Amino acid sequence: MEKVPEEHRRKTFGWAAKDASGILSPFSFSRRNNGDEDITLKILFCGICHSDLHCIKNEWRNAVYPIVPGHEIVGVVTEVGRNVSKFKLGDRAGVGCMVGSCRSCGSCKQGFENYCPQMVLTYNSVDGDGTMTYGGYSDAVVVNQDFAVHFPESLPLDKGAPLLCAGITVYSPMKHFGLNEPGKHLGVVGLGGLGHVAVKFAKAFGMKVTVISSSPSKEKEAMERLGADAFLVSSSMDQILAATGTMDGIINTVSATHPLMPLLILLKTHGKMIMVGAPEKPLEVPAFSLILGGKTMAGSCIGGMEDTQEMLDFAGKHGITADVEVIRMDYVNTAMERLARNDVRYRFVIDVANTLTPP
Repeated sequence: MEKVPEEHRRKTFGWAAKDASGILSPFSFSRRNNGDEDITLKILFCGICHSDLHCIKNEWRNAVYPIVPGHEIVGVVTEVGRNVSKFKLGDRAGVGCMVGSCRSCGSCKQGFENYCPQMVLTYNSVDGDGTMTYGGYSDAVVVNQDFAVHFPESLPLDKGAPLLCAGITVYSPMKHFGLNEPGKHLGVVGLGGLGHVAVKFAKAFGMKVTVISSSPSKEKEAMERLGADAFLVSSSMDQILAATGTMDGIINTVSATHPLMPLLILLKTHGKMIMVGAPEKPLEVPAFSLILGGKTMAGSCIGGMEDTQEMLDFAGKHGITADVEVIRMDYVNTAMERLARNDVRYRFVIDVANTLTPP
């Protein structure tokens, strides 16, 4: 598809990584003008996801520089196309991990645009007009109305922004694998950006929640502040064996290499472990740890647009937000360094509106 002529595009600015060093700096670029089905958002806040760090450093070997990261975008609608029916000027809205799909495949028809072979990611992806997509570390974004969501008035924009990635990443598998039923016992592996939100959703569903972490120091945080019912140190076989066969399901958020057999031991017969973390190296799965007990191990990737709106509405009703540290745009490189060593509790969020200045 031919690229849109430059005169048909709007000037935009943000911060971008120019090479695999991952260093971000001011960057001027352009976006398409608002189309008939589009809305334009003035970006107020944007969360920093660990995916942003992987991408700008080309750790997934798919980077196309320059990259403007950011797929936890919240803001206010400043322009609507003539065919837009879902939004009006002044609405609070969000844009998550994707901005397009084919709309016609089996996945799209079932509401799983996140599994569409032609899914267009919010940044570092080829858009429908042949240009690269740029993310939310910028002043504004133009998006088709079907790939934006309404942000409940009860959710603060800064603390709610990470739900557009972290929130839907744990909510969707909990819903579709039946791990959202009151009284069931859910294990959450890893207490980071994803894990802490998983605990909050699970408790709101009325579940019993056990946090499983390699860090004993996180027990007080998990139990007293986040409301988990129990805590296990993943390296303690005594603790693992004592909890054998007690969990209906596990949401595994860990992105580092780790042993799976101790976790599978925790599952009841026909229990399920859902992988939402993505370790760089393959993990070993002993076949008998699945066969004996009829256990299931599956994966899940973000969620569809309908589920994302449902998740936000649920979060708004139950007061679920991420724990965040709000930062200035010019702090973003330091934030990336801290994120690389897990020095954040639990999500950085950029105050775009008040701290992004034109180059």
